[in-house]
Amino acid sequence: MPTALQTVSHPRQNQLLASLSDADWKRWEPYLEWVDLPLGKVLCRSGSTPGYVVFPTTAIVSLMYLAEDGASSEVAVVGLDGVVGLSLFMGGDVSPHEAVVQSAGQGYRLSAHRVNAEAESGGPVMRMLLRYTQALIAQVTQTAAYIRHHSIDQQFCRRLLQGLDRLPSNKMAMTQELAANLLGVRREGVTAAARKLQLAGVIAYRRGHIEVLNRHRLEQGACEFDASSKARARSLMTMAA
Repeated sequence: MPTALQTVSHPRQNQLLASLSDADWKRWEPYLEWVDLPLGKVLCRSGSTPGYVVFPTTAIVSLMYLAEDGASSEVAVVGLDGVVGLSLFMGGDVSPHEAVVQSAGQGYRLSAHRVNAEAESGGPVMRMLLRYTQALIAQVTQTAAYIRHHSIDQQFCRRLLQGLDRLPSNKMAMTQELAANLLGVRREGVTAAARKLQLAGVIAYRRGHIEVLNRHRLEQGACEFDASSKARARSLMTMAA
């Protein structure tokens, strides 16, 4: 339960929940449970079956690919635009990724039982979830292509934009070590990229907190590839609404 000092987010701050019809919302609302999502919390481990799906409202969750040698890299980002735990309604049950809170915040969860019942009934809600799944698969594919064809500087710019698009302000908590782990690169490369952006007046970096000062310059650093990718994702989700 939230503490007396916490400002509780509304579940419909999540864009998928906001897109539900009035009838579907009234059916879902009694079963949604508020959850605190602190930094580093693991929502689902790779190879396990999620007990819930989680709809972030103010948190950001990283979907991580874990290699056998212990190396990891981020393959997708989920915030107020989506849901964590897609395997529950895709029939596979077992999650292929580890879902870890990368930016602390809040969200709402729905039990596996309710999700399975929704999947069996079909209808507009299921179509909406499948559309989001398609958008997430596109994000994973685009991430793989981006890593192959772009420099660490460009990857860092893109990752900052992904966080910025899922937060209510232009500030985010992100250490250089965390950024390196998310991108699957050496910390020295991220340090150099962050220094260039700070010297250019694009970001301000202080003790693990990044403030974006010039979004347009940051988008230029990420290149047009990311802009076209986001446009395709928005098209998919518009169709889902």
